[in-house]
Amino acid sequence: MKRESLGSRLGFILLSAGCAIGIGNVWKFPYMAGQYGGGAFVLVYLFFLAIMGIPVMTMEFAMGRASRKSPVCMYQELEKKGQKWHIHGYAAMIGNYLLMMFYTSVTAWMLQYFVKMVTGSFAGKDSAGVEAVFNSMMGDAKTMILYMGIVVVIGFGVCAIGLQKGLERVTKYMMLALLGLMIVLAINSMFMEGGSEGLKFYLLPDFGRMVEIGVGEVIVGAMNQAFFTLSLGIGSMAIFGSYINKERSLLGEAVNVGILDTCVAFCSGLIIFPACFAFDVEVSSGPPLIFITLPNIFNDFADAKAGIFWGSMFFLFMSFAAMSTIFAVFENIISCTMDLTGWSRKKACLVNGIAMFILSIPCILGFSVWKDVQIAGKNIMDMEDFVVSNLLLPIGSLLFVLFCTTRYGWGWEKFLAEANEGKGLKVAKWMRPYMTFVLPVIILVLLIVGLIPNKG
Repeated sequence: MKRESLGSRLGFILLSAGCAIGIGNVWKFPYMAGQYGGGAFVLVYLFFLAIMGIPVMTMEFAMGRASRKSPVCMYQELEKKGQKWHIHGYAAMIGNYLLMMFYTSVTAWMLQYFVKMVTGSFAGKDSAGVEAVFNSMMGDAKTMILYMGIVVVIGFGVCAIGLQKGLERVTKYMMLALLGLMIVLAINSMFMEGGSEGLKFYLLPDFGRMVEIGVGEVIVGAMNQAFFTLSLGIGSMAIFGSYINKERSLLGEAVNVGILDTCVAFCSGLIIFPACFAFDVEVSSGPPLIFITLPNIFNDFADAKAGIFWGSMFFLFMSFAAMSTIFAVFENIISCTMDLTGWSRKKACLVNGIAMFILSIPCILGFSVWKDVQIAGKNIMDMEDFVVSNLLLPIGSLLFVLFCTTRYGWGWEKFLAEANEGKGLKVAKWMRPYMTFVLPVIILVLLIVGLIPNKG
């Protein structure tokens, strides 16, 4: 079967960025920036994105493009006879399934909140009322399964149409809409009365706050965010590398994707912080910020219709951000299945769609009928997230780096030749000692830190 390819460089960049851009950009980056020193944290984050995230992404792209295979088969194409690197290919495929087993549910939350906002379900409710809506939603397993099913059908339905006509075309329009919505929302927030204080809190470097929290803690936080924001380690980027030609060098493309991902994360803070300060609400992290704090802000608008409109736009933006990741990872799963079985794209979509729907149900039930189920002290969703984020991503990234830089794998020279083919920014030969010896140590430190129980 002839390998499909993307129709344009823009499609490749937007698809790769769509995979990286997710809800973590929106609720985690702004909070961390605000708490860890504002502009000072952003500078530390950008430093680690450049020295850690971008190199690993370049390696994923190179392995994908050189092999012209999905992650589950690319090692078999590139490794020497008798080597066992390909075992990680299967682990990467499992990682994509695991990621989607809980991410489909989170995307369903966004979609349902968009519907609730449009229909005025939060109108007139105080903080306790909004929280009650959220808790009721989480406990309503049937409705949540319905919305999760809609997410799965849309995701695999788009992928079934084809790589160029379905995935690339839809992602292009959706990502451009996401960027447009983000700019409109940011401008609206920045011009709110009292919003300037939120901008100061977010943007002005505050090294005193960094020292107060602990420079070491801030550095580890920036390292984590720079690494995990790009979803590296399970082949999510390699798949798009396998669909592109050799006209452009890969370091430059990785930089473009990293910049786009960072812009979305940064602009999310421009949306959230001015709004929080304008309405004098405490900035919180994670789900409470998105699902409780922000609906309260939209409720506090003097014009109720304006509140409903801007709230609807925000959760549409959130749904687009989440769906961009869904499309990208589903494509990875489909491609792996096609490479392993020889099935057509439509058959791979149908079988995986049914499987993904079934596999995603436990996560939803973990908030209702199975809420008392604990695995190592974590609920079902948290455990799935822990395995992906704290184990599969860093271990996978470490293996990618070792495979590309050592003679026991693909090797530095072959990686360098593939990465540098085409026009654009090149991987320099002087980078070899850093990528071979320093980068693996940094990733290993992140892996160890991620396994240490959080006492906070």
